[in-house]
Amino acid sequence: MLDSATATAAAVDNPHAPALTTPVAADAEAVTMAAEHLSREFQALGHLPLEVHIAALRHLLAVLVLRLAHLTVPAGSPAPEPDETYLRLRDAVERHFADTRRVEDHARMLGYSGRTLARAALANAGLSAKEFIDRRVVLEAKRLLAHGDETAAQISDHLGFVTVGPLTSATGNGNPLPRPSGRAPRRRGAPAGAATTPSARRPGTATSPGPSGR
Repeated sequence: MLDSATATAAAVDNPHAPALTTPVAADAEAVTMAAEHLSREFQALGHLPLEVHIAALRHLLAVLVLRLAHLTVPAGSPAPEPDETYLRLRDAVERHFADTRRVEDHARMLGYSGRTLARAALANAGLSAKEFIDRRVVLEAKRLLAHGDETAAQISDHLGFVTVGPLTSATGNGNPLPRPSGRAPRRRGAPAGAATTPSARRPGTATSPGPSGR
């Protein structure tokens, strides 16, 4: 429903967007008005020609999405800066979400304990470390399903799902991702049966670990 310019302005595919935002004061009023207008237009099917009705819904949805994407920060309450541990986790997940969904793997790559990553994810994103990783995988699955030319089976294989069913469930209603298939997800273009891991994906390179146990 969103045009490309609106999607870009709202950063709808931003994997680092906050998991939860709460509009306050003037923002809350503006968001409520936009949502109510969209709801009323949606319920007014038949009052306008269908093409005009759809165009109106698209524009009203764009208003709501843009409002939510650009909430102002209340005076005296600056958004806290994410800490270094969280930033390293975020970047590692972005690089390796298609290789592993295990918190332990990311902890080993970064030189932290799993508990340290769990605390960082909860404090900065409001999520467990596992859910933080899983949400990035779900976002990628949705992106590929909506904009790619791969079949659901190919996407399922690429992202490490055992069958297509769990992929549909995870991307359709937000259910948690299933347990991994027991193998590393296969990179697109690799022959069947060929798996890659974070350590083997880039031969000859190593990740600089942080101080262990921070």
